[in-house]
Amino acid sequence: MTDVCLMFEVHQPFRLNRNFHSDLLFKEKLTTKDLFDLYFDNGLNRYVFERAARKCYLPANQIILEQINKTKSTGKPFKVTYGISGVFLEQCQLWSPRLIESFKQLAETGCVEFMEETYYHSLASLYGDDRSEFVEQVKMHRQLMKELFGYEPTFIENTELLYNNAIAKTMEQLGYKGTVTEGIDKTLRGRSPNYVYKAKDSDFRVLLRNYRLSDDIGFRFSSTGWNEYPLDATKYARWLAGTQGQVIVVFVDYETFGEHHWPEGGIHEFLRALPDEVNKWHHLNWRTPSEVIKQHTPVGEVDIHEYSTVSWADIERDASAWIGNPIQNICYDSLKELELLVKGIGDKDLVRLWRYLQLSDHLYYLSIKGGGPGDVHNYFSSMGSPVEAFAVYSRILSDLEARIRLELEKPELAAKRLLRRLPAGMGFTFSYEFARSSGLTVRSLNEFYSALKMIDVSAILFHMERGDFERWLSQVVGDELLADQIATVNSLNRKLKGEALRKKVLGIVERRLAQLNKITASESRTLKRKKK
Repeated sequence: MTDVCLMFEVHQPFRLNRNFHSDLLFKEKLTTKDLFDLYFDNGLNRYVFERAARKCYLPANQIILEQINKTKSTGKPFKVTYGISGVFLEQCQLWSPRLIESFKQLAETGCVEFMEETYYHSLASLYGDDRSEFVEQVKMHRQLMKELFGYEPTFIENTELLYNNAIAKTMEQLGYKGTVTEGIDKTLRGRSPNYVYKAKDSDFRVLLRNYRLSDDIGFRFSSTGWNEYPLDATKYARWLAGTQGQVIVVFVDYETFGEHHWPEGGIHEFLRALPDEVNKWHHLNWRTPSEVIKQHTPVGEVDIHEYSTVSWADIERDASAWIGNPIQNICYDSLKELELLVKGIGDKDLVRLWRYLQLSDHLYYLSIKGGGPGDVHNYFSSMGSPVEAFAVYSRILSDLEARIRLELEKPELAAKRLLRRLPAGMGFTFSYEFARSSGLTVRSLNEFYSALKMIDVSAILFHMERGDFERWLSQVVGDELLADQIATVNSLNRKLKGEALRKKVLGIVERRLAQLNKITASESRTLKRKKK
C-alpha cells in the first residue's frame, strides 16, 4: 500500500510600495499604521488577493470540499493538507472573511490537516544561535490557528521548505512530530524520496517532497511544449500508481489551481477528477502527514548541515533564491541587525512592522538569476527589475532603521537597551595572561559587574592593559560613556594593581548601573501613572 499526501502552500505577501520615498522621515510623527500604509501597496495587495480568491482559493476549496464529501462513503476519503501563512490569514480577514469560513468548512470534514508555519513566511529559521525569532513566529502562528480554527497543528513546515539539522532540532523542541522538505538527490544520495525518514540523531520525522511529480502539476501542467501535455487526472493517477514507496508527497503552491494555471486550461477539472482516479487503484490511499508518520516506520536519516540548507526553490534547491547575491545579503543583514534595536524599544506595533519586512518574498524579488529560475522570480515580482526592487526595499529598511534609532535616543529607551541581555555570541569572555580562557562569559552589564567582583584580579589587569573592556562596552553593549570612564582608568591610573584596580573599576560600573536603573525606574513609574 502507498499513501498519497497532497499538500498545499497557501501564502500571499504584502507587496512593497514602489513609490515610497524617505523624505517623510523628519515630518510630523507617524503612527505604525501610517508607516504600514506608506511602506506597502495596499491597493495592489487587495487587487491580487481578491483576484486569486476569485480564480483559485474559493473555487479550489469548493471542489475539494465536494470531493471529500463524495468520497467519504467509499472508505477511501480524499484528504489534503494546508500550510497557511499568518499574513495570508490577515488578508482573508481584511478582504475575504468568507474564505476563512470556507477553510473552516474544510476543517470540519475531518479530512484536512493544517500545518504549522512561520507567521510571516520569513527566513527567521536561518539566523540566531537560539532561533528565538523563528520560535516566536511559530508560536504566533500556533495561536492564530487556535483562534481562527480551534486547531493546534502537530506537523510543521518551514518557509519554502527550508531545512537543515538545526532547524529540525528546533522544531522538535517546540513539540512537533514531523516536517516536510524537498526530496533532492544530493540529500538522498541514491535513496528514494517516497519513504518516511527521520532527522539526524532524532526520532523527529521528515517527509520528502517528490519534486518531479509535484512539478508536473505546479509548473508543467499548462506547458504546451511538454511531451506529456495535456495532463489529465487519469494519466497522473497512473503515474502515482506506478511509483513505489511508503508515501508520495505532492506539494504545490495553492495558486496552482486557478492563478498560475488558469481555470480555462482545465486545472479545476483536473483537481475535481483526481480523487476518483486515484481511488481506482486499490493500493493507493489518501493520507495527511500526521497519519503517514504514524503509519510508517522511518527507513533512514536525513542529514543536512546548516551550511547545506535545502529548500524547494530554483534549480539549486537551497537558500540562494533569497540570499544568493550581494544586494540580497545587504537587505538580509539589515533585517537581522534591526532585531535587537526594534525589540529593545518594546513597541509591539513597531516589531510587527519589522516582521512584515521579513517576508521572504521581498528578498526573492532581488534575485538576479537567469534562465528558468529567473523567469519564475520575475513572474512573482511586482517590483520591476531586481535593481528597482532593491532600491525600494533598501529605502524602506533604511527609513525604518532611522525611525528606530530616533526612538532609541530617548533616555529611558537608551538606558533599557544598555541594560539588556545580549544574545549568544555577543558576550564577553574573561581570560588570563596568554589569553587563557577562564570559561566565564557575561552577556549584560549586571553580569559584567558580578563577574568583576569574583574573577581573579589578574584577569581584570589582563583585559585593562589590552583595552578589552572598553571595546566591548563601546562596540557591543553600546555604552560609550561607561567605555570612556573605563578608558580613563587606564590613562590616569596606570599604577593601579591588584584589589585597588578591581575596586576602582567596580566603583565606575556600579555608579553607571545605578544611573541606568534610576532612569528605567522613573520611566516605569511614568507609564503606570499614564495607565491609571
